[in-house]
Amino acid sequence: MKKFLLIILLFFCQFVFSQNEFLLAENYYRQNEFEKATQLYKILYQKSPYNTSYLTRLLSCYQETKNFSEAEKLITSQLAKNNKLAHLYVYLGYNYECQQQEQTAKTYYKKAISLIKENPGMGYIVGTTFKNYNLLDNAIQAYKITMEVNPKANTLFLIAQVYGEKGDFVSMFESFIDMVDKDDRYLEMVQRYTSKYITDDSQDSLNLLFKKTLLKKSASNPKAVWNLLLSWLFIQQKDFDKAFIQEKALYARNQQDLSGITNLGEMAFDNNDYETAKKCFDFVLKQTTTLDQKINAHYYIIRIAINNEEPDIAQKFEALFEKYGKNGTTIPLQVMYADYLTFNKNNPEKAKEVLEQAIPFSKSKFDKARLEIKLADVMVFTGNFNKALITYSLVQTALKNNSLAQEARFKVAQTSYFKGDFDWAKTQLKILKSAASQLIANDAVALFLTISNNQPTDSLPTGLKQYAKADLLAYQNKNTEALAVLQNIVTDFKGQPIEDEALFKEGKLLVKLKKFDQAIAAFSKVVAIDKEGILNDDAYYEMAQLYSETNDFEKAKECYQKIIFNYPSSIYLVDARKKYRKLRGDNI
Repeated sequence: MKKFLLIILLFFCQFVFSQNEFLLAENYYRQNEFEKATQLYKILYQKSPYNTSYLTRLLSCYQETKNFSEAEKLITSQLAKNNKLAHLYVYLGYNYECQQQEQTAKTYYKKAISLIKENPGMGYIVGTTFKNYNLLDNAIQAYKITMEVNPKANTLFLIAQVYGEKGDFVSMFESFIDMVDKDDRYLEMVQRYTSKYITDDSQDSLNLLFKKTLLKKSASNPKAVWNLLLSWLFIQQKDFDKAFIQEKALYARNQQDLSGITNLGEMAFDNNDYETAKKCFDFVLKQTTTLDQKINAHYYIIRIAINNEEPDIAQKFEALFEKYGKNGTTIPLQVMYADYLTFNKNNPEKAKEVLEQAIPFSKSKFDKARLEIKLADVMVFTGNFNKALITYSLVQTALKNNSLAQEARFKVAQTSYFKGDFDWAKTQLKILKSAASQLIANDAVALFLTISNNQPTDSLPTGLKQYAKADLLAYQNKNTEALAVLQNIVTDFKGQPIEDEALFKEGKLLVKLKKFDQAIAAFSKVVAIDKEGILNDDAYYEMAQLYSETNDFEKAKECYQKIIFNYPSSIYLVDARKKYRKLRGDNI
């Protein structure tokens, strides 16, 4: 037993030593210290002569130091052991190419490719070796021959990748689509890799090329999968109406599945394309016989009506309850009705009544928790903070580690903040900063920073209490009153950290009220206060969006440019760069 343990220990020590040698060799290699790297890779290769990583690195070191004869000796020694290892001829050919002996190099490249016909199993490594040396045409040839010799082999994906590296996007897209044509199980993989080249600009040259390739394939070989890919493309471009046409074509082929149209409707809604969203859910209502699908469709249709500020919303709710009843199935509609009564119609008492009547219909503890959270929201709206805190806490305790518990905890923090209990709010927010829900985590971090940056010290007022009051008024949809409080903060606490927070909040509320010029003025003041202000990139991004919406593209470009050059760590950087280039007319 002791002898066995000693052997294991020695093996482990040798493994650790080899790993350390490899890491040191890699470090020398990456720092272009090829002489030092050569010595280490020679040792590693001698210990593990079948390790291709050590072999290729050692060859590269010899070639970088112009020691081509040693490289050739190394390759020929391997060929002496097995002259059927086709990729070794690629190594040998490339060694000659480094010496500018192109014809000799080509001879060995042809030899490598010819050996694939004898042993198609070598096709993958030969193609990959060519690719690693940037010999892309040879790589494509190797992969194609592999499929010719072995019809079961599928190197289309590898071929498509190489075409992409070459910039031959026509052939790349054709290869991707051929993959799906051969086996539609490759659909998700093709979408994932194609998305690297597709943008949200429908006029982008690669978007147009991909669409053209799809339509051409669809005409020659009609399949449902081409409709799926076209729908996916249109969704990437946010052309939801065009995607709807494709989804209807898919539904015509399979009238048992409305999930594609439902999902599209939800995506269109989330992207504020209410017209297409309503078309989707109207279509679902006409086709479905499933109660849950009908309720879900009505749920979105009435949300669209609320967002569009249509008249007679309350009557629409009542008509739905008359048709489908108030029961467990219609709980989502009942919750939304309470929300509408509270925040849109300022009728919290009626909302409370609706929610209390709905609780007995709960099908699960999760349904009950959603209703109780909404009931507590109504309590916050009416200023009944303590009762709301108790209700949120009960939900949190009942559903530990669930996303609803995290939502309840955030609302405890937010309510504590509204009532001025900043220390308890921060305690809750600290826990939520690592919440599973990214949205809750982001909101928690933002509120935590607002409190931390502006919390009163030594009993000196900082404006945080007034700011919390403005936040509460905004929560209650009392935007005019909230703006008045914010303007007082700007006047009374000028020069303090709360000033830019108040101005930024003012800008956001003015956007909500569609007072765009005043909003831009507020955001401009944010960046004027301090060139290093933490909200500056947020303010520039908001202004850029507003200028774009009002067709003042030059000013929008200026704002995006500010983010690109002055705020390299901004979360808006990637989006700002993309939108700036689009406004400038670049072919991205």
